Amino acid sequence: MYLTPLVLTTIAGLFTGLGGLIAVVCKPTQRLLAASAGFAGGVMLAASLSDLVPGALRFYSSYLPPLGRGAALVLLLAAGMLLAGALGRLLPEEADLADRMAGDAARTAALRTALVTGAALLLHNFPEGVLTLFAGTADPSLGFRTTLAIALHNIPEGLAVAVPFAFAMHSRWGGVLAALVSGLAEPVGALAALLFLRGWFTPGFLNGTVVLVAGVMLWVALAQLLPAALAYRRRLPGLLGMAAGVLLMLLGIAALP
Repeated sequence: MYLTPLVLTTIAGLFTGLGGLIAVVCKPTQRLLAASAGFAGGVMLAASLSDLVPGALRFYSSYLPPLGRGAALVLLLAAGMLLAGALGRLLPEEADLADRMAGDAARTAALRTALVTGAALLLHNFPEGVLTLFAGTADPSLGFRTTLAIALHNIPEGLAVAVPFAFAMHSRWGGVLAALVSGLAEPVGALAALLFLRGWFTPGFLNGTVVLVAGVMLWVALAQLLPAALAYRRRLPGLLGMAAGVLLMLLGIAALP
């Protein structure tokens, strides 16, 4: 009963590796680094504000009055932003990473970006895995559609981790591996839900987790990715990447069921 949904969840998670392959095909230059950071930031902004939050708002509309559901969304988003800020403090600062990068400021900043983005995507992919598992268990056709939607938007997420990691570590395949690791949170989340947390994952809990993760993604986009995209003297690659990320994610949200 659960084997096919678990396989689908694993496939969706592995699609982050396709984004990571861009780091192999294209040399990770500073221009590509700025464009990929802008692209990932645009994807996260569009996914959070145009997909995750509206979906939860529709759910809360059935149970709460307008002010109540608005307060619930704001509080959960704020909690997600605080969580992202706390997570950033737990990760090494650029000064601590500089020794590993031989004092190279650009590589140090890229590694910090890869770590923050990867941690945020791990949090983001965990409930996605649970969602794919539940959708596939309830309705196989819905499971396939959910898998397709998640797999497609995992490609730019893999890009967001792989390019800065490859730039910082001078290892393109290392970037692919980093992208794959962030995507493996999806089958891990599904397996954990199946084995240990099945009783906790009610629709209300799952929607609350989705909004919390949206807050994490908003913070990472605004505090890490977009500043990194615009940090270079030539800002056009970062701006174009951000625009492409927003437009592509909106297209995906509109086109997929």
